[in-house]
Amino acid sequence: MKHFYVTGTDTGIGKTIASTALLHALRSDGLRAVGMKPVASGCERTDTGWRNEDALALLEASDPRPGYADLNPYALPSPLAPEIAAREAGVEIELGKIVSAFERLRVSADAVVVEGVGGWSAPLSATLDQVDVVRSLRLPVVMVVGMRLGCLNHARLTARAIADDGCELVGWIANHVDPDMDRQDENFELLRVRLQAPCWGRLPFRPTPDAKSLSRELKLAREGPLP
Repeated sequence: MKHFYVTGTDTGIGKTIASTALLHALRSDGLRAVGMKPVASGCERTDTGWRNEDALALLEASDPRPGYADLNPYALPSPLAPEIAAREAGVEIELGKIVSAFERLRVSADAVVVEGVGGWSAPLSATLDQVDVVRSLRLPVVMVVGMRLGCLNHARLTARAIADDGCELVGWIANHVDPDMDRQDENFELLRVRLQAPCWGRLPFRPTPDAKSLSRELKLAREGPLP
C-alpha cells in the first residue's frame, strides 16, 4: 500500500502537476492509483456542483475514477486561503469528513496521492492544520520544490517544519517552474546534498505540462519500489 501526502514549498509551485505525474507513474507500475484534494479553494459552479481545476486534474489521472465528493470533500468557491474561503462560504472544515473520504478511496485503490494546499504550514481552519490531516491518515510526505530564486531557503525550512511536526519526509520532487532561473543544475545539486530525503526526480519546465509524459522523469517511481 503506497499512500502519500504531497506538500509544497509555496503555493503555485506545481503540486498538482507533480501529484498527477506521480499518479501516472504509480499506474504504470500496475497499481490502482487515485488522487485526493481534501480542501480546494477557487471553484467553478457546474451542473453537478462546485468543481476545482486541480481536483479535476487529479480525477483525470486516477484509475479507478472515484466520486468527486470523495476526491474533493471541501470545494470552496472563492480563490482565497482555505480558512477565509470556508468562512465566506459558511462551511466548517472537519477532519472527520476528510478521514472518511480517504478511507473510501483507500479501499478501492492500491495508492492514494493526497495533495495539500499552499505550503506545509498553510492552515485549513482556525483549529485544523495540514499536519493534523497527515497524522490522522498516517501518511508519509512528499515535498514539491518549486525551482526558482529562493527555493533553497523555502525547501530547507519546509523540510525542517515537516520533521519538527513529527512527520516523515520520504522524498522530494524538483519542479522547474521558472525557465529563466540562473544556475538551475547548481541549485538542484545544493538541494540534493542538503535535503536528507531522496529526490524522486526533476520535472522540466513545460509551458503546457503533460502529467503522463512527465511521469517518466520520476525515476524512483519507475526504477524501483517507492519508500
